[in-house]
Amino acid sequence: MKKVIKIFKRIFVVLVVILVVLSVTIFFYMRRAEFGSLPEGKRLELVKSSPHYKNGRFRNLVERPTITKGYNMMGVLYKTLFTEFPNRYPIDSLPSVKTDLKTIDPQKNVLVWFGHSSFFLQLDGIKILADPVFSGKASPLPGGVKAYKGSDIYTVNDLPDIDYLLLSHDHYDHLDFETIKALQNKVKFVVCGLGNGAHFERWGYTPKQIIEKDWYESVDVKPGFKILIESTHHDSGRGFTSGQALWLSYFIQTPSTNIYYSGDGGRDNRFKTIGSKYGKIDWAIMECGQYNKAWQSVHELPEEVALATKELKAQNLLPVHNSKFTLANHPWKEPLEKISALSKNQPYRLATPMIGELVELDNPQQPFKEWWKNVR
Repeated sequence: MKKVIKIFKRIFVVLVVILVVLSVTIFFYMRRAEFGSLPEGKRLELVKSSPHYKNGRFRNLVERPTITKGYNMMGVLYKTLFTEFPNRYPIDSLPSVKTDLKTIDPQKNVLVWFGHSSFFLQLDGIKILADPVFSGKASPLPGGVKAYKGSDIYTVNDLPDIDYLLLSHDHYDHLDFETIKALQNKVKFVVCGLGNGAHFERWGYTPKQIIEKDWYESVDVKPGFKILIESTHHDSGRGFTSGQALWLSYFIQTPSTNIYYSGDGGRDNRFKTIGSKYGKIDWAIMECGQYNKAWQSVHELPEEVALATKELKAQNLLPVHNSKFTLANHPWKEPLEKISALSKNQPYRLATPMIGELVELDNPQQPFKEWWKNVR
């Protein structure tokens, strides 16, 4: 009996040592620069003064559980890890177009999509870059989520100087450390939600470059041109602490064109409100991909995207958050297949450009192919 107790004591000591070593390793690994920083000092004061920051974190307008009723976190995790879902990744290289972004006519209003939620906008001569991820990955962990073949054809060197970098929120598939570091000398201003400025400042951006905003505030670009901050229903966080940096959607209002970018977020009444508030929306750039009924509260399903586009009264829909990273269990091309079917005979036009294809925002006759159809 004493011998058995002795063996158990040794096993216990070994387990404790392993746990301590693992904890220390994780602690120091999480202090790496790519995980960013939590707001401190004046940035923290601004965070705490926000009416949307309550009980130690930012809150959605209407609180509801992340996991849908009838599901549980352990069950969802088990299914993801131990169930084989077909066609989650493309076999073929995705088709793409390499547009020379530096030689685009500055008088033209255009958009170039880079896959997932990264895109370039030129509006009234102002150059805007949203949620850029050019590192080929959506995770800081070794062996993490990698970009599909053919989806990562652009680098920071391919970009012109950027007037405004827009960040919707600080999750890794939207805020990429390597990309942001490389962009620092090309970006005039960063617009982001309260609390996110700490990441940029740690990564070398100057306070003058960083414009942190709360919901319903705005940035004056030039006469008749504003970037207006709107809400969304989501979350934030790059480590074990969530909700310390605000998540946004954007309404870009110019003398010639109005554009709404949804960022990430589940369904609520904001689309009706925004549609009524601004009246004319030429383009809605909407999250459509990496969804699951189990976490429907924070990522819209395609049928909700179609409904939201109608509520916005948008003339054109460009679906993003797809075709670069697998972050859900659905087939990789399902978001585009579903939104295409749902968009038939609707009051808006669906635009499905290939990665890198030049979208002429003022050309309602520009054709778009269902480029994914023959991609395995």
